[in-house]
Amino acid sequence: MISSGPRPVAPFSHAVEAGGFVFVTGQMPTDPAAPDAPLPEGIEAQTRRVIDNLKVVLGGVGLGLGDVTMARIYLTHFERDYAALNALWPSFFEPGKLPARTTVGVTALAVGALVEIDLVARRPAV
Repeated sequence: MISSGPRPVAPFSHAVEAGGFVFVTGQMPTDPAAPDAPLPEGIEAQTRRVIDNLKVVLGGVGLGLGDVTMARIYLTHFERDYAALNALWPSFFEPGKLPARTTVGVTALAVGALVEIDLVARRPAV
């Protein structure tokens, strides 16, 4: 668990490391400083908040978005929000260094979120 990380919405660890890979639990668009506050409005704002939360968790284990190898994205309104997500997604990563990605539509997410993202990162070799 990362002490500055978002409050979990279920029983899980923020991240688990195995064999140099770090598996980051899906994050919601909640505010770690105010977990009961309303969620941001819209897919862009919620995606930015989720990425911010993922950066907190990654930072807590000494990594950053540049170490991400795979992302899984879950959208509750896939057809409506997929294009907006795709337009925003590259802004979080260095040009030409996007992680592998899967995006799926789901019927619902915890806390009424529009988006949830989980990650796999790799610790750089020393």
